[in-house]
Amino acid sequence: MKGYGQFCPLALASEIVGERWTPLILRELILGARRFNHIHHGVPRISPALLSKRLTTLQRAGIVERQTIDTRVEYCLTEAGTELIPIIEQLAHWGKRWLPATLSQDRADPDLIVWDMHRRMALNKLPLTRTVIEFLFVDQPAFKQRRWLVGDRQGVDLCITNPGFDVDLVATTDSRTLTWIWFGDLPLAQAIREDKLRLQGAQHLCQAFPGWLQLSPVAGTPRQRPITLPT
Repeated sequence: MKGYGQFCPLALASEIVGERWTPLILRELILGARRFNHIHHGVPRISPALLSKRLTTLQRAGIVERQTIDTRVEYCLTEAGTELIPIIEQLAHWGKRWLPATLSQDRADPDLIVWDMHRRMALNKLPLTRTVIEFLFVDQPAFKQRRWLVGDRQGVDLCITNPGFDVDLVATTDSRTLTWIWFGDLPLAQAIREDKLRLQGAQHLCQAFPGWLQLSPVAGTPRQRPITLPT
């Protein structure tokens, strides 16, 4: 990015933090992504080459540190990067509160929501034994229709191909509905009541599911321009 040509600290900071894709890369690091592929999974539209370039820029600025742990390369925030956490979080809350929510078809990407979802499950509320949740997105092409969360109280994995285990719970919905639920625009209980999200499985699992699902960190921030949801 071409610099602003100013010595102002805001200009200098914006040259680094305000560069295209960089706030989203920082978001992924803040949310716990450490490996290159995990960061890329949360920002899928950036090319691997550009992601590598942005991470290098952040390292040179002293915001991100690259580490090798047991031959595995990981990235983490430095002290300077950690100070950015409330800034990035506040920007997200500001965007939810003040900007119009334009949820087009291409922005309702179920893979991004399920990716976020898998790392924000309430592990302490999950069953002790392995539980498989299958998401069926009725509005998606065949190759993106089904995604699986497999986990227990030790952790949850996201599978984009059939993991080969018996499915315990099926959640049928569409991409926009899950996006509205995730960002707090549509209460989960309402979506279930109105049959916008259908749960199939053992009764105790269907009843427990809402307690497993921790929503986006900005879900509780009210919009100044509320979304008009279709009936």
